[in-house]
Amino acid sequence: MSRKCCKTGKKTTSGNNRSHSMRATKRTFKANIQKKRVFDPNTGEYKTIKVSTSYIRTLAKRMQAGKKVK
Repeated sequence: MSRKCCKTGKKTTSGNNRSHSMRATKRTFKANIQKKRVFDPNTGEYKTIKVSTSYIRTLAKRMQAGKKVK
């Protein structure tokens, strides 16, 4: 399975490493993807989803405010 957030769509991107002499070599920036267990009220069971850490923060804020989680 790819390293991609199922909610935000964040994934691995590419860029350059820069040395002191400004020489460029290719590198990758990987998304910080974690497995998160979330309760689904529609089915009444827990689901494990792979989401980015930034979305986990958003999820916590929404749950604390009592808003609907999508």
